Amino acid sequence: MDLGITGRVALISGGDSGIGWETARILHEEGATVVLTDMDQESVAEAADRIGPDVLAVGADVTKAADVQRLADAVHEKVGAVDILVQAAGITGAQGLFHEIDDDGWSSTIDTDLLGPVKLVRAFLPDLRAAGHGRLVFLASEDAVQPYDDELPYCAAKAGILALAKGLSRSYAKEGLLVNAVSPAFISTPMTDKMMEKRAKEQGSSFDEAVESFLDEERPYMELKRRGRPEEVAAVIAFLVSDLASFVNGSNYRVDSGSVATI
Repeated sequence: MDLGITGRVALISGGDSGIGWETARILHEEGATVVLTDMDQESVAEAADRIGPDVLAVGADVTKAADVQRLADAVHEKVGAVDILVQAAGITGAQGLFHEIDDDGWSSTIDTDLLGPVKLVRAFLPDLRAAGHGRLVFLASEDAVQPYDDELPYCAAKAGILALAKGLSRSYAKEGLLVNAVSPAFISTPMTDKMMEKRAKEQGSSFDEAVESFLDEERPYMELKRRGRPEEVAAVIAFLVSDLASFVNGSNYRVDSGSVATI
């Protein structure tokens, strides 16, 4: 199926692994000019090479304004204006019950998961507005609408992402910029790997047993009873940035195996 993105420039943050990387791979296969960014230059360069020699890799920390400006300068110099922006960078952040998390835990999580995307979008918004067919997709989470008491900073940041996406979708649609969000749940990524490794250690169990108990005890509405695959989320993102989604704006697509219990 032709997504209609051949020749368009797509920037994917959080692109060195997981959902970001799979999204970049699909968009590259569909003919887009792809730029990957993540914090570590060596890691993101290796990730880009796994897709193709024509993929640009730029190391940048989206929480730092100077890094974001350097990223924008590099992208504009080497490939031109951005048509598609996929904001997939993020961290689990501070965990524990509310009374156990200090100000630094809150600040570091919000800085990365909410203010980082704000900085990134601000830098590339002129490109997206000028394109006439711009696409912006944020990675949110099931946690945005179904918060869990042991990771409230992350939940609050992702709820902010949904509000940001909806607000931006109202501001710029008339210019051809469509803004949407995708909310995964428990996808097989390095981030959830770390969560399950920690859980296995605490329980004295194997990794697979930790996953199984987490699904049973913490995510009972994930009816498929498994972790999702990054490519299952990336496929939805690819649709949203394509010409096929020309009437989709301000939406939040859940890719969560039914994890969110409400409609």
